[in-house]
Amino acid sequence: MSVWSGACSGFVTVKPMSLVIGSRGSQLALWQANFIASELKKLGVESVIKVIKTTGDHLQTMSLTQAGGKGLFTKEIEEALLTGSIDLAVHSLKDLPTESPDGLTIAAVPERADPRDAIVGCPVAQLPSNARVGTSSGRRASQLRMLRPDLQIEPIRGNVDTRLRKLKEGQFDAIVLAAAGLHRLGLSHQITEVLSPEQSCPAPGQGALGIQTREDDPAREICGKLDHLPTRTAVACERTVLAALGGGCQLPLGVFAEIVGDTLHARAVASSLDGVLHLRAERTGPQDRPEELGHSVAQDLLLRGVVDILSSPKAVDF
Repeated sequence: MSVWSGACSGFVTVKPMSLVIGSRGSQLALWQANFIASELKKLGVESVIKVIKTTGDHLQTMSLTQAGGKGLFTKEIEEALLTGSIDLAVHSLKDLPTESPDGLTIAAVPERADPRDAIVGCPVAQLPSNARVGTSSGRRASQLRMLRPDLQIEPIRGNVDTRLRKLKEGQFDAIVLAAAGLHRLGLSHQITEVLSPEQSCPAPGQGALGIQTREDDPAREICGKLDHLPTRTAVACERTVLAALGGGCQLPLGVFAEIVGDTLHARAVASSLDGVLHLRAERTGPQDRPEELGHSVAQDLLLRGVVDILSSPKAVDF
């Protein structure tokens, strides 16, 4: 691009702004990073993607809960942001801890994709007794057992392709994945059933992306143009509930909020891993006070003994 710099200097070439996007290296993570890169390009901002391997990427056999839960897929990326080796990070919001490190902020939450859980292989109602179902999520395992106590829910790790291969090989009768991830990877045809939030309440922030930047960096304002207010409102409510109940993304806790008319509606489900102990809560409130509604939902669960459920060995040993 050339601009006029004055009578003496004439035209000079100005290099377009270019940002470095930090991302995990999985196929889905790279799709998400490339999507944000394309959205930035529409704003006239060029970018490159830097792949960063996280702790969670190294853990291929240990369960995520056993590994500690918080920040497994974000810690190294956040460190790169803080040191300035990247300008922004693209996260699956459900993997991002509710507490950001000092100096970092969620600059934008783009419009959410499908937040629901999806079944690949065989619809839940049609699965035979004692069928093997694979999921890496304690939340999904517990809610599936609430629907079908007879199912054999077993951990499954690996990227989407790996999990689909294990299903095809007959290791499982069905697997559970995020509908958003399958849609983004062009694998919608693999879905045999999408579970409603009443059947399987999604993880807080599921289907949404979080664009993280430094608080004092120009990238914050640029990325802020990609924010989608209805999505940010809903996930702010969901993440408030999560924060109030411990903040770990591996808790067997589902929270889903959506704007209905002029109000914000939120529902939450907390359960033990076996699905026997569970609590549900639903609340509505003004859409301009999502955190207030989130605190209300969390308080309802706390008063009814949710801590005992979430701290139960049956709730975390998956």
